[in-house]
Amino acid sequence: QVQLVESGGGSVQAGGSLRLSCAASGRVFDINDMGWYRQAPGKQREYVASVTSGGGTYYADSVRGRFTISRDNAKNTVYLQMNNLKPDDTAVYYCRVVTTLYYWGQGIQVTVSS
Repeated sequence: QVQLVESGGGSVQAGGSLRLSCAASGRVFDINDMGWYRQAPGKQREYVASVTSGGGTYYADSVRGRFTISRDNAKNTVYLQMNNLKPDDTAVYYCRVVTTLYYWGQGIQVTVSS
């Protein structure tokens, strides 16, 4: 089992920045990929970004160039630095880690006002 605790969400104006964190505990030695997804009201959950165990990073087109994902393996934590935020980035953001199973965080609200 892996437990995930997210932090760092909140409300900002367009153009602002936020940094999300997701700390993993439990069977952390099994973790491969770590990533972030988001779900806006009335929409399906969508992929945002991910980072492999080797440090390779991948982004959705909608956030590339504005968001940066990173991980600290010593702390079993994945981060999402979000810059130049737009109102369309408003959503509940979910951390996900992959072992032989998928584990999801509880979700954290990000609200961007125009």
